[in-house]
Amino acid sequence: MLGKSLASPLLTFGSATPFCFSTADLATAKPNIAPFNVNFSNGLPQDVLRGARSTNLSPKKWVIHSTAQIENLTLSDEDRKTWDACRQALSAFNLSVEEEDKILGKAFGQFHSPYWGEERKREVPKFEIVNEVLDYLRGLSLSDDDICKLLKKFPEVLGCGLEHELKSNVQILEKEWGIKGKSLRNLLLRNPKVLGYNVDCKGDCMAQCTRCWVRF
Repeated sequence: MLGKSLASPLLTFGSATPFCFSTADLATAKPNIAPFNVNFSNGLPQDVLRGARSTNLSPKKWVIHSTAQIENLTLSDEDRKTWDACRQALSAFNLSVEEEDKILGKAFGQFHSPYWGEERKREVPKFEIVNEVLDYLRGLSLSDDDICKLLKKFPEVLGCGLEHELKSNVQILEKEWGIKGKSLRNLLLRNPKVLGYNVDCKGDCMAQCTRCWVRF
């Protein structure tokens, strides 16, 4: 589990997600390091850029402070690049940076989600996995606007198994209930969690209600 660290100083860039560095980085920072590059959609004020350049901070780690979550997410520089790539995969849906972080964090166990319970291990999302799930959803005749609504209601869908959950469940809906096409689209917008069901207790509770077909 990623440890929590005291973060100072805190740099806030407009409405974007605030970034800061841990005290461990401050202790090992060397003077006159080259400035690191981070892309922000709205750009940065020059006074903030000057302040960032004048501060002796190591670029090795960065922290996301989500306004919607208590937990702080600390990533290595390599993982940050992977995270940013996954943000790019979500860019078609006109989500804010905070919404993108929340979706990715909940999908991959970085932020708490009752949907996973205690079973989900924290991991950094992979661009290929995120992109495959999004492509599959588009293949179900869901528009980008539909997918945006689905992600907001059920962000964990990005962390569900493509073959053994998403595809399998869509096949079950079609074969057992004849739900496909427009009916499937309407169902997924109303109850997208059906994509992640992987348990059928058949009335004998298995204490996995968030992922059980009994809710269908």
